[in-house]
Amino acid sequence: MKLQPTEVRDVMLIEPRVFADERGFFLESWNRASFEAGGIDTPFVQDNHSHSAAGTLRGLHYQVTRPQGKLVRVVRGAVFDVAVDLRRSSPTFGRWTGCELSADNKRMLWIPPGCAHGFYALSDTDFLYKCSDFYDADDERTILWNDTELEIDWPLDDARPLLVSARDRAGTTLRDAETYP
Repeated sequence: MKLQPTEVRDVMLIEPRVFADERGFFLESWNRASFEAGGIDTPFVQDNHSHSAAGTLRGLHYQVTRPQGKLVRVVRGAVFDVAVDLRRSSPTFGRWTGCELSADNKRMLWIPPGCAHGFYALSDTDFLYKCSDFYDADDERTILWNDTELEIDWPLDDARPLLVSARDRAGTTLRDAETYP
C-alpha cells in the first residue's frame, strides 16, 4: 500500500496494490501492519455502507466528544471526498483537502479524529467506511458544505439537481462550529 500525506495534517490518501487479471482483481482494503507502518494505528469498531444517488452531497459531519477516524472508499461509482481539519492546535486548522475516490481508481482516504467529513456523489455510488468510534447521533455536528470561509471547490454538476438533506442545509459555519483543542 502507498500512503500519501495530503494538504491537511494526518489525512492520508491510500493507494492499495491491485492484482488484476481476466478474472477480476484482488486488493487489501485494510492491513493493520501496513497502516501502522504508515502512521495509522487505529482500532476500528464499526463498518458502514451508504448508497447515494448521483448529485447527493453529504456532510460535513463530525462528532464532538467521540470523534471518529474514518477509512473511506468507494466500491461502486465515484465521489469527491472532503476532509476539514477542526483541530485548533493543528497547523492546518480550518483547511480542507479533497480527492476523487472511485470504484475504478480504488483509492481510499484516511480521515483522522478531529476532522469533519463529507462527499459529493459524482455518480450513483456505494461508499464504505470503517470508523474508530461508534456513531452517536446526539454527538454529531454538521458544518455547512458551502461555508464561504472554507471555500471548498466542490465539482458540482449544474445539469443535475443537488441533493442535500435538511440537516446538512442547517449546518453551522466553521466560525461558529464546536471544534477540538
